[in-house]
Amino acid sequence: MDGLNRIVKEGKARYIGISNCFAYQLAKANALAERKGFARFIAIQGHYNLIFREEEREMAKLCAEDKIAMTPYSALAGGRLSKHPGETSRRLEEDSYAKFKYDATARQDSVIIQRVAELAEKRGVTMTEISLAWLLTKVTAPVVGATRRHHVEGTAKATELTLTPEETRYLEEPYVPHNLVGVMAQNTPSEAKEAHVWSTGNQTIVAK
Repeated sequence: MDGLNRIVKEGKARYIGISNCFAYQLAKANALAERKGFARFIAIQGHYNLIFREEEREMAKLCAEDKIAMTPYSALAGGRLSKHPGETSRRLEEDSYAKFKYDATARQDSVIIQRVAELAEKRGVTMTEISLAWLLTKVTAPVVGATRRHHVEGTAKATELTLTPEETRYLEEPYVPHNLVGVMAQNTPSEAKEAHVWSTGNQTIVAK
């Protein structure tokens, strides 16, 4: 925290944010910052979308009370929330990290994905627009990956779409609790020594 505070004081950054932590860890960090007169974390980047909503348990409540921005990644669940049931893509087939995060709950998540597809057809918009329109009611700004022009266009259109309370309930109702995966599954002292199951490829650092 001292090092991050120095960066802010030197003008190399205006504000600081944190990624992939528990609500209690963020609260402890900002309590320390307040005690020491350091810069506080003003944003949290976590894993949050229609089929992975564990951030709602505590993190969303902390952020609302302490005015901390939520800027989640994986807004479309690695493309799962933008593809119709049965539709595939190179990423869905080859992204092993996304498979690790989502394959175990594919059956229960498919109910929500089907409802996104239904609403998209009913409203005459894309699944991307439905998924992001929902997310935009929950967070400050999602982190959205875009590799093609239509990805950017779909993201922009989502800001113009407003879901009704009934549509929001329809999308949210099938959700069931998910186990933590990826970095968050190991982000406690008791789990820190476990094998880094979220890593892919050869993570060995070779000195040169």
